[in-house]
Formats: sequence, C-alpha cells, structure tokens
Amino acid sequence: MRRRPTWDEYFIEMAKLAATRSTCPRRQVGCVLVKDHRVVATGYNGAVRGAPHCEDEGCILVRNGDRESCVRAVHAELNAIIQCAVNGVSSVGCTLVVTDFPCVHCAKAIVQAGVVKVIYLSEYPDPHSAAILRAGGVELCRAVPVQGHGYRVVPVQEVQGATSTP
Repeated sequence: MRRRPTWDEYFIEMAKLAATRSTCPRRQVGCVLVKDHRVVATGYNGAVRGAPHCEDEGCILVRNGDRESCVRAVHAELNAIIQCAVNGVSSVGCTLVVTDFPCVHCAKAIVQAGVVKVIYLSEYPDPHSAAILRAGGVELCRAVPVQGHGYRVVPVQEVQGATSTP
C-alpha cells in the first residue's frame, strides 16, 4: 500500500521541485510559502526579471569575509515574498519551506513579511540568520530525511548563535 506524504513532506518536495528552476549554477534553492495547507507563493534563486541569468553570463561574486556570494541571483525566499507582494497576497502567518537555511538578508525579509515558521533541508553557513529569525519570533525546524521514506521535521535548538538539530 502506498504511503501518503505528510503535509510537511508534500511541501518539502514542492520546494525541491522549485529549486530545479534555479538559474544559478553555484546553488539551487527552492522555496514554498504555505498557509493552512495551501501554497501561497513559490520562489527559486535566479536573476531579476529581464536580466541575464548566471547560467548564461556567469555569477557576479562578491567576497564577504571568508565567503563568496553571487549577487546576480535573487534568493528563493525573497522571490516568494516578492511574489506575494506583486499578487496582493499576505505572507503574514505563513510557513516558509526551503531547501537551504536562509541567509541573513533573507532572514530579515522573512521576519518583516510576518512568516511564523521556517522548515529547511540543508544548513547554510551564516550564524547571524538564526539569531535574526529567533529575535523575530520565527520558529525554526529542520527536515531530516528518514531512511526509506519521507522526512522527520524537528525543532532546531540554538548552539553558539548557529543552528543545530537535537
């Protein structure tokens, strides 16, 4: 008998599907904003509307400390939040399901957009993001793959300003 996915698993798979639309060869990120088990908006990382994509023209890399970031691409989380604004749909009270933990800039946008929960698959090396999300009252959960099927969504505990699962 087929195992029906949980709501979290369903939206995690949708975020992974959105990531396949990414046009940045360095990192493919997908995001789904959800409220009451309904998709409110989706996003993936790619160039601004009408501009060349990283996969066509290359990334525009900027060094910040020991990390390099591509500034050509708009991040998936920000694209989903902007999609809400463009379509006149509120993001207040939404859960954001994303393939990678948000960067510090997306964390600020998530708090300002009224998102109440973030579920993510992979870590991202930005210790300030978790602090900003927590200060904004955003619940953090990590989707941990379960061998054989699906995911287990677990609350994230803070460890020295970064994120870790119990």
